[in-house]
Amino acid sequence: MSIKTPKKIVELLNEYIIGQDDAKRAVAVALYNRYRRMQLSKKMQKDITPKNMLMAGPTGVGKTEIARRLADIVEAPFVKVEATKFTEVGYVGRDVESMVRDLVAKAVQMEEKDEFDRIRPRALKEANKKLVRLLVPGIKRQNRENQMQEMMNMLMSGMNNQPANNDEEEVTDDIRNQRLSVAEQLDKGLLEDREVTIEIEQAPKVNPMSDMMGQMGMDMSSMMNNLMPKKMVKRTLPVKDAREVLIQDESRKLVDYDALYQHAIERTTNNGIIFIDEIDKITAGNKNNSGQVSREGVQRDILPIVEGSTVQTKYGPVSTDHILFIAAGAFAESKPSDLIPELQGRFPIRVQLNALTKEDFVRILKDPENSLLKQYIALLEADGIKLIFTQEAVDKIAEIAYNVNQGTDNIGARRLSTILEKLLEDVLYEGPDMEMGEITITEAYVEDKLKDVITNKDLTKFIL
Repeated sequence: MSIKTPKKIVELLNEYIIGQDDAKRAVAVALYNRYRRMQLSKKMQKDITPKNMLMAGPTGVGKTEIARRLADIVEAPFVKVEATKFTEVGYVGRDVESMVRDLVAKAVQMEEKDEFDRIRPRALKEANKKLVRLLVPGIKRQNRENQMQEMMNMLMSGMNNQPANNDEEEVTDDIRNQRLSVAEQLDKGLLEDREVTIEIEQAPKVNPMSDMMGQMGMDMSSMMNNLMPKKMVKRTLPVKDAREVLIQDESRKLVDYDALYQHAIERTTNNGIIFIDEIDKITAGNKNNSGQVSREGVQRDILPIVEGSTVQTKYGPVSTDHILFIAAGAFAESKPSDLIPELQGRFPIRVQLNALTKEDFVRILKDPENSLLKQYIALLEADGIKLIFTQEAVDKIAEIAYNVNQGTDNIGARRLSTILEKLLEDVLYEGPDMEMGEITITEAYVEDKLKDVITNKDLTKFIL
């Protein structure tokens, strides 16, 4: 993983998340402790377990965003799961081990992307060679053998994961010269929009049984694909798009997937992060779930995963001993102490996230790298419109969001998205047909646009 000090991690989190300094510091230290652990002896590494964290706080205050941004910062495999999706062993539903399988699958994607980036120059060279042959085809001579031999060829091609090809190609001097000319034009980017027909392997269809088999550590899809002949399909694409498809195809041939899967498992065990949301919904203190599948049973199923166990996946066995678990919940009708004692002990770091103030809403609207105002300004800019928000308008939007949260359900920063959509609905609708180049959102416009909704409590609950 990328080495970043706790202070640097907090600085990067500050670019996207407003406030919640205690939570940021806690996750930063937990992440950096992983780097510290890797510097120790193998014997000491084995004994040092991650300091899992439990976040408590209202919805929409940044719990999920902290965990997700954290994973991006350190380039770690990350999955978010809802505790309510799991069921106790013996019931129909997702089993808790599926969170680990999802994490490994994410790690495989990351490793594959890294490997594809590394071998891209080689794959690009092979893709361009194939493009030249497709743009200037040779003279095909069909070499037909007896029917039995053709069937054997098809069977063997399926076993070797290669498409059957009974055609031979003759390349004359004229064709060879044309290919040299086309190769030169490709290098100069002169043929990017020219269409070419390529033949690629058909994407496998989704099989509902695959996930069930994956729960037992078996990859039935891959097993069946290896036994059956490959089905090829033709696609006509511009050269620039066809090249990317061929690069992906060539990259898969160059990658050693056995080694890649092993690296993905190592990346999962050492750097993986699992975010378990809504953990408060499976506590005994929550009365809303009475009569449903045993909440305590789900906790007991989660316990061995968090404690450290080995989970069978289709890529190989994965140890959860050093995966970092971050649990979160609003705990509005329950408290962390309602969790079973064994599970409480596996989340030694407790962080309380604070409800958002009006000042927090102002900063959330303006400061983050991906702030909502910047997003809407960019969207309208696509129509050639310059959208401007006055400071008074921003303050008013923040004040309305805060007041609506206090008067109805408190959904945190998510309230801003609802209010801005209502506020800007006319601008977004009329935008493509407007000829004016600049629109300024003032405090008076905010009050006029939202006054009816704010004064009518029923409308407030329904619309905002």
